[in-house]
Amino acid sequence: MKRREFITLLGGAAAAWPHAARAQQRDRMRRIGVLVSGTQADTEIQASLTAVGQELDRLGWSEGRSAHIEYRFAATPDQFQLLARELVSMQPDVLLAVTTPAAAALQRESRTIPIVFARASDPIGSGLTASLAHPDANLTGLLLYEEGITGKWLAMLKEIAPHLSRAALIANPSTTPYDYFVRSAKSPAASLAIEPVPSPINDATDMERVIAGFAAQPNSGLVLLPSQTVLLNRDLLIALAAHHRLPAVYPYRPFVAAGGLMSYGIDLVEHTRQAASYVDRILRGANLRTFPCRRQPNTRPSSTSKRRRRSA
Repeated sequence: MKRREFITLLGGAAAAWPHAARAQQRDRMRRIGVLVSGTQADTEIQASLTAVGQELDRLGWSEGRSAHIEYRFAATPDQFQLLARELVSMQPDVLLAVTTPAAAALQRESRTIPIVFARASDPIGSGLTASLAHPDANLTGLLLYEEGITGKWLAMLKEIAPHLSRAALIANPSTTPYDYFVRSAKSPAASLAIEPVPSPINDATDMERVIAGFAAQPNSGLVLLPSQTVLLNRDLLIALAAHHRLPAVYPYRPFVAAGGLMSYGIDLVEHTRQAASYVDRILRGANLRTFPCRRQPNTRPSSTSKRRRRSA
């Protein structure tokens, strides 16, 4: 081979190498880790994760082709950290956390892997980030509810039960920013002449004890706060409220679909689906700090079970 031909071939190979490397990097299988509060068998969780998968597929991240998704389900609060550590050890390109405890557990394990959260109500108070507009760590995502939602739930109770004077605020502090909702209830409760009664629970036994005790006082009602423990025990909570004839307002529509009295809140499936857009942007190379936490409007109108309302 002549010297000139050799130099030409070498130059062409050198020019092609960076392009080939970039193409290989672009085409490699991306890894996504998902940590979920709850059980895989829960129908609402199944629907939400199916929506995320469909949206990622629409955006070009097909499971088994361009992306691989690892799911972990924390059915109890003590499982979060172990499962978060397991996901981080796989070194995914991005992590998706469904609920505040899931996001906190993942962030304790990694300050470098990008984390997108969904269903987090108080990311600043929970220590996930110092700013919603300019995330200062490796985490961003979608807010579930802002403080004003608690006043809406109390007002709905007062409307349907005008003599109401006490409302139990029920949730598991291990699976929701409980103090955030209790604190935000004080002002609207005072204006409605309602005494907000913090009523933390951990499991089904606590629910039965708290609600039975609360029902012994007249003019009482229930506010079920956003909490994975509350969501997973929705059938029991609805049955207890009906048994004790207590007006109750729930944070999500699935409670009304299961026979609960009324709910006001967002569409959980749609909310979780929207987190896929953040995952997509990160996988395409966007700097996490360039897009803020998104405030999710409380757009789901009041829903009321007609059957239960007639008997209330």
